Amino acid sequence: MQLSLAEVAKHMIAALVAGGVIGTERSINGRAAGFRTHTLVCMAASILMLVTLFESQWLPLTSESIRMDPTRMAQGIMTGIGFLGAGVIFKEGLTVRGLTTAASIWITSAIGILMGAGLYAAGALATALTLGVLSLFRYIELRFPTQMYARHSIQFARGAAMSQSAVRQMLSEHGFKVSEFSYALLNGEDVVEYRMAIRTLHPGALDRLAETLGTMPHVRGFTISPGGD
Repeated sequence: MQLSLAEVAKHMIAALVAGGVIGTERSINGRAAGFRTHTLVCMAASILMLVTLFESQWLPLTSESIRMDPTRMAQGIMTGIGFLGAGVIFKEGLTVRGLTTAASIWITSAIGILMGAGLYAAGALATALTLGVLSLFRYIELRFPTQMYARHSIQFARGAAMSQSAVRQMLSEHGFKVSEFSYALLNGEDVVEYRMAIRTLHPGALDRLAETLGTMPHVRGFTISPGGD
């Protein structure tokens, strides 16, 4: 296959669209690896396949080069970069951070492989698309109707505990859906605690719920920990 910028662009843009579509679903559902992360990873994989697809363009076949497999060098590079990317991912409370940074490191190494192989036009296009994903896609991602998750617990005095249906109704009125509902008795069985996972599409719902619980006299205590599902 003859190397041309149009052919390279077709591969990269197809990967950008595919990764973006998958990442959109993940972002809407409030996952840490979302729109930009999936787009960058999909593009990086496409870029690395371009190195193999157009190998004859940057490594003309001779009697000596037939014995070589230069793509093994790219495989080794990407393996090493994987460890570097893992080092920038960390968990802060219930929130995972650094996934997009790890994806950007991975695609940057893929671009470096293109440049090292002499596929300069492809590398320049990949650089421009990557910058677009990291900058412009940020504003698109912020406008997604994203699910927010939280771990929630409420404590009542044993004789004044709300029923499960009443708690679910209160949370529903605040825009939450409830799952993983469980019970516990604390402090020598004097306190009833309900534990659950809640999710909502409304950014201010957590604040409104906290304000409501703070005004309820029979609530002994509560916790709302955003970021987990």
